[in-house]
Formats: sequence, C-alpha cells, structure tokens
Amino acid sequence: MDVFYYYTYGTAAWLGLQATPLLVSPTLIVTMLSTEVREPTVLEAYFCRALGMALLTVGVLTILLTGSVPLTSSFSETATAGTSTNPEDPKAPYALPTLTITGFYHAAAAFYGYTRWTADGQASYALSTVVYALFAAIALWCVLFASSNGRISRKTGADKRTSGFPFKNKEADKRKAERKEL
Repeated sequence: MDVFYYYTYGTAAWLGLQATPLLVSPTLIVTMLSTEVREPTVLEAYFCRALGMALLTVGVLTILLTGSVPLTSSFSETATAGTSTNPEDPKAPYALPTLTITGFYHAAAAFYGYTRWTADGQASYALSTVVYALFAAIALWCVLFASSNGRISRKTGADKRTSGFPFKNKEADKRKAERKEL
C-alpha cells in the first residue's frame, strides 16, 4: 500500500525536520522560547538535544517497525520477500501497532498545537496543527482501510465481505442468475 509507506516516511521526515534545530542549535530554540536573549543553560541544552535524539529515534523506529525497510539477514531473502505488510510476513509483525501509536501521537500533537494556536495565535502552531492533523488522518485511514487483507473478488473486483443490506444489488443478482443458467 503506497499510502502506508508515504505515511511512514513522511512521519520520519517530519520528526527529523523537528529534531534538526533541537540538535544543531539549542541556543536558537531557547532564544525563540524566552523573552530575553541569553545563552541556554546546561540543562536547557541537554533537554533540547535529548528531545532531538528522541524524535530521530521515533522516526527511525517507525520506518523499521512498519516493515518499510526489510530487515533480513541475506540479500536473497530480501529480493524474494518483497516489502508488503502482510500479517504472515515476518518482517512487519509490528506494523499495525506502530501505525496506531504514531497515529495517536500525531492526533495528540495536533490537539496540543491547536490549543496553543488558539491561545497565542502564532502561525507556527497553526502549521504544526495542520501537518500533525494530516498525518493523524492518514494514520486513521491506514488503520481502517489499509490494514485488513480484504476479500477482493478476482472476477468482479468487489469486496466479498459486503452485503446487500439495506439495498439489493440487482445487477449482480442478474449476473449470478445468468451464470447459473449457463
């Protein structure tokens, strides 16, 4: 599923983008957050860099645990296994839990960004709210629609798990009747 892989790589890229200024320049972050310009304390620099490393770690774990990068011991296994997130696939047993947890993270961060945006009115909070909400919506979509095997018919292309309730599919009933007559 392409959307699933876009989500995992997009999550890692977004977290990496946020981690970069935390790791590179804690002074810049402290200057943006405080009212007076000053050098960061040792504790502030430590927390900035620790948060940056944590964001990078979560991004890398998202990619690895969802099976986006095949983790096999030899090249021949990688070439024959493919990159699907099939439940029988041993490479991605944690794909759905990782997707769910990162989806909750994005939803919580979007909610937090929205509350800060309504309180302060800064455009950066609005931007983070939009990006996090987009990732949360994509995660929800993947959990709902991209995580099941699906029972797609080879003949009709329709999902076999659907029913005719409350409306009947008269066209499909006609085709079934025609096939029985033959």
